Amino acid sequence: MPSPSAILGRWLALAALVLVLDQASKAWVLASFRLMESLAVTSFFNLVLVFNSGAAFSFLAGAGGWQKWFFVVLALAISLWLLNLLRKHAGERLLPMALALILGGAIGNVIDRLRFDAVVDFLDFHLAGYHWPAFNVADSAITVGVALMLWHQFRYGKETEMSSQ
Repeated sequence: MPSPSAILGRWLALAALVLVLDQASKAWVLASFRLMESLAVTSFFNLVLVFNSGAAFSFLAGAGGWQKWFFVVLALAISLWLLNLLRKHAGERLLPMALALILGGAIGNVIDRLRFDAVVDFLDFHLAGYHWPAFNVADSAITVGVALMLWHQFRYGKETEMSSQ
C-alpha cells in the first residue's frame, strides 16, 4: 500500500498536469493568434485569443484594475484551503480528484493574472446565435472539479456527517 505522502503526491501530480496543460495551451494560443483573432474549428467552436480581467463571464472586468489583486489573493487563499483538504482526504478517490483539478486550474489562472493582468481565454463555443463566453483549460478543470465536489457531497455527504459524529 502506498504511503500517505505518495498518495498525496499523485493528486498533486494531477494538479501539476492541469497546470502544465493550461499554460502550454495558452502559450500556443499567444504565439499563434493576435488579440481577437479567431479560427473557426467547427460550425460551433472557434479558437480566439481574448484577455479577461474579470472572473467567470467577465464579472468585474471593467472594475478599474483593483480586481487583479483581489482575484490573485482570493485564488491563493482558496488554493491553500484546497491543499489542506487534499492532505486530509488524499486516501479517498473522488474528492481529492476534484480538489486537484480545481487547484491546478486556480494556479493556472493566477499565473495569467500575474503575467498579463488578465486571464488568457481561447475556447469559444457558439450555437444558434448564442455565444458562450470564451474560457480556457484551467476554467474547464475548475468547472469539472466543482461538479465532482458537488457530486461527492450529494453522494457521500450524509455518510461523512454520520461517520464524523
